[in-house]
Amino acid sequence: MIRAPLFGYFSVIGRNALNDTGNQARFAQGQDADKPLTRIQKLNRSKILEAALEVFSAHGFRGSTLDQIASEAGLSKPNLLYYFPSKEAIHAELMAGLLDIWLAPLRAMKPDGEPRAEIMSYMRRKLEMSREMPRESRLFANEMLQGAPRMEDELGHDLKTLVDANAQVIRGWIDAGKLAPVDPHHLIFSIWALTQHYADFEVQVRAVLGPDTDPFEGAGQFLDMLFGRLLAP
Repeated sequence: MIRAPLFGYFSVIGRNALNDTGNQARFAQGQDADKPLTRIQKLNRSKILEAALEVFSAHGFRGSTLDQIASEAGLSKPNLLYYFPSKEAIHAELMAGLLDIWLAPLRAMKPDGEPRAEIMSYMRRKLEMSREMPRESRLFANEMLQGAPRMEDELGHDLKTLVDANAQVIRGWIDAGKLAPVDPHHLIFSIWALTQHYADFEVQVRAVLGPDTDPFEGAGQFLDMLFGRLLAP
């Protein structure tokens, strides 16, 4: 059963990744990448990335504009362009941080742990991420729906490499008789689908359950039962 904040460190990981991604795309107008940012510069970059997350997650990349992001950030468009040269640059920086966030729960699986406990913990981390970071989830989903034109290389390398490695670990647990014989890749896909749904389709879920119902409480109980039974050898 999920109770917030079991995995509240995701909010820390997320904000650090999205707001402090190093020197890439530092400034549009020739700022020295090695020069430390001032407090105001850090604050404005943080405002821009936070505003962009809000706008991109609501409208997708194609439906978003620099004017919308500047307005959401409370900055003028020329001020925004001082920090980022284009909508593409803002989006690229967000997505670079987001992929690290997305891979963190899977990286936390321990090959030497108890198999069912490790997979159930992974599922719970993904569900908690949907609770704590719904905008990030929708931003990622929007990119996938558009064919991931700005993340294709990362998906084919970082994501695939990690998923394949964990699928191999799960296959080993199955071969050792510690888990039911399921397809490891499709098991991971099903965890993604059944947890990210609560962020990506939040409006639909809350429309059905009502505004006074916390969907994550029931989701945690249901997914514990579902995967607990599925994985039992």
